[in-house]
Amino acid sequence: MRILVCVKQIPDPANPSRFDPETHLLVRTEDQILDDTDRYGVEMGLRLAEANEGTVTLVSMGPVGRAQGIRQALAMGADRAVMIEDETLAGADALTTARVLAAATERTGFDLVICGPESTDGYSGVVPQMMAELLGVAALTYATGVEVSGDRVTINRQTSAGYDVVTADLPALVSVTAGVVEPRYPTFRGIMQAKQKPTETLEVADLGVEVSVGQEVVSVVPAPERAAGVVAEDEGEGHLLILEKLQEAKVV
Repeated sequence: MRILVCVKQIPDPANPSRFDPETHLLVRTEDQILDDTDRYGVEMGLRLAEANEGTVTLVSMGPVGRAQGIRQALAMGADRAVMIEDETLAGADALTTARVLAAATERTGFDLVICGPESTDGYSGVVPQMMAELLGVAALTYATGVEVSGDRVTINRQTSAGYDVVTADLPALVSVTAGVVEPRYPTFRGIMQAKQKPTETLEVADLGVEVSVGQEVVSVVPAPERAAGVVAEDEGEGHLLILEKLQEAKVV
């Protein structure tokens, strides 16, 4: 069973990030980490591969840098990685990202694609569904549990009332929620083996995809500082001030 897991390297949230004043894009350094939400997708892919005699291939788009995030996922147990890095993809929107990842997925070959719900540096939450449409397969989203039996995949899809049970034929695409499984920690042996695992770096030309970024950030301004609040001394009529403020806000 060929399982592909989409992962993304992002700037470390623990370190201050900055925008390029000319391009208005986030400056991505050589040091990046694996998006935390993608760890759940990697772990789910590994568990399904172990249960179905499969392999796990990572697919990632963006600046490779020192590939710490990719190596972390390889150290967890993934078999190989396909990375797409191209200057023309700077500032790519969700649709362009989906087109590139879908093309890389088709090029690699797959039975099941696993994605996180959204990246923590983008929060669009639509790339998995777009990929499924481009690949011509079913999209099973917001999975809190995933099982594969024969040529079918079944998920528990999170809803406001609990979950729905959804099934589809393979090949298919599944997006998992954070917390769907407990991601394993890379072992020392896994870290050493990750250095020897095959990786491939592609450009847009290798995929035959026409890139149209489709969006442009025209300005970046600091968020306004929070205004000082009102301190009221309550001598028995404080509720009138509260009522006045609620009326100003048109709450009542």
